[in-house]
Amino acid sequence: MVRVGWRASFKWVAFAACMALMAPLRAQQVPVIEKTLPNGMRLLMVERHDEPTVSGAWVAHVGSSNERPGLTGIAHLFEHMMFKGTPTIGTKDYSKDLEIIAAQERVREEMRREEAKLRAAYRRGDVDDLQKIENRSERLKELDKEFQELIEQQRQILVKNEFDRVYTTAGASGMNAFTSEDMTAYFITVPANKLELWMWMESERLWRPVFREFYAERDVVYEERRLRTESTPLGKFQESFMAMFWDASTYNWPVIGWPADLPTISKAQADEFYGTYYAPQNITLILVGDFKATDAEPLALRYFGRIPRGAREAPDVVTWEPPQPAEKRMLAEAETNPQVDILWHTVPFGHKDSYALDVLARILSTRTGRLYKGLVLGSQVATEVYAQQDARKWAGLFNAGGEAKEGHTPEEVEQAIYAEIEKLKEAEVPDQELQKVKNNFAASEYRKLTSNLPILFQLIVADGLGNWREINEAAPKYQAVTAADVKRVARVYFTRENRAVAIYVRKPGTGGEDPDLAELNADQKKAAQAMVGRIRSETDAKKLRENLDRVEAQLAQLSAEVKPLLDFLKKKMQERLTQIETK
Repeated sequence: MVRVGWRASFKWVAFAACMALMAPLRAQQVPVIEKTLPNGMRLLMVERHDEPTVSGAWVAHVGSSNERPGLTGIAHLFEHMMFKGTPTIGTKDYSKDLEIIAAQERVREEMRREEAKLRAAYRRGDVDDLQKIENRSERLKELDKEFQELIEQQRQILVKNEFDRVYTTAGASGMNAFTSEDMTAYFITVPANKLELWMWMESERLWRPVFREFYAERDVVYEERRLRTESTPLGKFQESFMAMFWDASTYNWPVIGWPADLPTISKAQADEFYGTYYAPQNITLILVGDFKATDAEPLALRYFGRIPRGAREAPDVVTWEPPQPAEKRMLAEAETNPQVDILWHTVPFGHKDSYALDVLARILSTRTGRLYKGLVLGSQVATEVYAQQDARKWAGLFNAGGEAKEGHTPEEVEQAIYAEIEKLKEAEVPDQELQKVKNNFAASEYRKLTSNLPILFQLIVADGLGNWREINEAAPKYQAVTAADVKRVARVYFTRENRAVAIYVRKPGTGGEDPDLAELNADQKKAAQAMVGRIRSETDAKKLRENLDRVEAQLAQLSAEVKPLLDFLKKKMQERLTQIETK
């Protein structure tokens, strides 16, 4: 996991690249061996002896959708905390470490009481901003000073990044993690002869984690939120749009959490969260690579089997999204090119209609799809267009949109998108066009089997969403989609009352698009625009060089379709590095 500032976004570059290779059609069978340990932890194994490495991961079946108001962002915070070490990794003096952590908790408890008084004053109108230091009581300022001294004491005995260093010394690479709405996953690739090291390291941080630097890391996540959301052209608007789209669903809040919740999460709340969602019965181990399952299973039992089963089961999400009664619309002025973003409520992962919706998305999207041909090449009202079905664990959405060409408006792009969807409602897709989409799905089947990591990611995502067997079972379901199915789902889901629309117009006084974005597709532009703000705000040359090295390493490993995005990020990091070093 990348743990500080905007660097955390780069885990999503690799994740998005692997997901691009993870096409919905899966014609070939991946030989997965499934076992369950006595404590309820599941183990998925895929033997591949093409390269002398093992890609290992574990998935905690918890994401932001498992949170509640007041605790939003805690799932992502745990992604950070799981790298803080154990009694033997990450500290020079474990006993002293525990003393300091206990002292920090005593101070924080008193600080929480003072913060409650501050919130009461805010509600009365006695203070105008909870974040202003001058609005804090003198006692709160004293406690904060005392707490900062304890943080400094702890730093003197910490061994920073020791978890990463143990792995790197052993020849491992690519240690990272990600949090989504539905899962949190941790992964790395190790030499084949270091599989037992992986078993020990990963079981140790699950069995005996030490959440040192909890409050300091909480502040790091808050800063990450500021850089990822509040400092990007569309971050705040997209967050508001998604909150507007979901009325009741726990997808209503962002993965990184609301800004009011992050500073209030306590270690006691984190401990309770961990006990529920990081229990063995809520975790799946995944191994792909050069090993024998008959050897790996006893190792898993030896190391992970020592973790006691959790005292309680992780609860299901029981709040379902009610039918939307009317269209929702948002108009925003932003420092971006004019564009439209449309969301429709659809279905969750594994739903029988999800396959036809995925096929419909492919019919509309890509450079050979109907939206590009109709809006970019045909009427020329747009410069970029996109469409995708996003099937999550508890619910789903379909997203389409595009960027208006100079001289045209987002509303023109919006109406042109509706016109293409109406065609799908009125007439069945010709057999040749439908078969072409299915053939494209089939072609990607070979790309996803090229190495351990893409297979690992497919298993991570499918298991995290609820059923790892989709890696093998989805293929015939996509092949079975008919033109009548596509027409039916278009009519059922693409209605006016079922959608939300965001119109973005350029904020007065702002310029046009960065010409370096011209080589990127719509999805890549979104990712690039989100990250370039964080690159420009970075002031640490060392961090920039580290991330530049990561991007250059990824350029050699990822597919050609992802390369333009990485080239763009590489250029922007080099430009920012030059700015810093010439000051």
